[in-house]
Amino acid sequence: MHIDDITYELPHELIAQVPIEPRDSARLLVDQGLERALHRRVSDIGEFLDKDDVLVVNNTRVIPARLHLRRGTGGAVEVLLLESVGSSSAEWEALIRPGGRLRIGETLYSNDGEPLIEVGSRTLAGDTFIVTMLVDDVDSMLDQHGTMPLPPYITTPLADPDRYQTVYAKLPGSAAAPTAGLHFTTRLMSELRDAGIQIANVDLTVGLDTFAPISAANPLEHKIHTESYSVPLETLERCQSAKRVVAVGTTASRALETAASTGQASGRSKLFITPGYDWKMVDLMITNFHMPRTSLLLMIESFIGKRWRTLYQQAIDEKYRLLSFGDAMLLDRHLN
Repeated sequence: MHIDDITYELPHELIAQVPIEPRDSARLLVDQGLERALHRRVSDIGEFLDKDDVLVVNNTRVIPARLHLRRGTGGAVEVLLLESVGSSSAEWEALIRPGGRLRIGETLYSNDGEPLIEVGSRTLAGDTFIVTMLVDDVDSMLDQHGTMPLPPYITTPLADPDRYQTVYAKLPGSAAAPTAGLHFTTRLMSELRDAGIQIANVDLTVGLDTFAPISAANPLEHKIHTESYSVPLETLERCQSAKRVVAVGTTASRALETAASTGQASGRSKLFITPGYDWKMVDLMITNFHMPRTSLLLMIESFIGKRWRTLYQQAIDEKYRLLSFGDAMLLDRHLN
């Protein structure tokens, strides 16, 4: 493959800057195969699901992981906490910008001079650091100094931080939201249950690869980051007996496919889903529109083939709202 295979022209004016209200009024492009689609709303999703389907959601919760700090010299740095590492909550993997001149052992301070973080060594991947928290209560520190880690293409301040959480978010730890789930309301979930559609949970800690672009000329040479995941036994049993498995988002898909591929219900996912991957569990996927040149587009092409280009072009022609706060698609890998 070549990087151009997962490149498309993204109209800047279609990048959604604020979430739509109500959540389930977002538009839904419904894949019909043969490069055709229906244009509906997320609130209509039940029309395309069947009794005894299972809808699988990622119930991870986003933490206020972005910190605007200062070096001892006074220079500003931005720290994005990605995931707690090791047995203690004091050590984290973090993305730091600018990070070129940071020294091991250097302290980073809040704007009012409180020492918050000690910089450690770079990770093996080379693009992140291991940092140590210099506070006893990390959660309180993040509540006081952190902000929601919105993607850099969203420049409008978020009025309500809960709009970057799913209504079913439970387990804190992610540095980005599983954005396909942002469209679901408690009422819509109840309607689906009443229609005989089962709802099951997985947990996958959303990390760097959700928003990191691929830089390799051949995207198959991209080094995928690992992410912590857990698929409860109850979820596996429901999926195995379901008519169809409908994953809400690429993160739920990665968790399910990792469990199916490895036989391990929890751990760290190293699964890099690219064209040619043999899908084992997920039948339908609800997903937002993704940035060009990302591993998420590789996953979408592996799921429905190259017709993703036509579907994306239809969405652009119809002025869909794109990316994290944008509209959604319902994809079926069994269609031609």
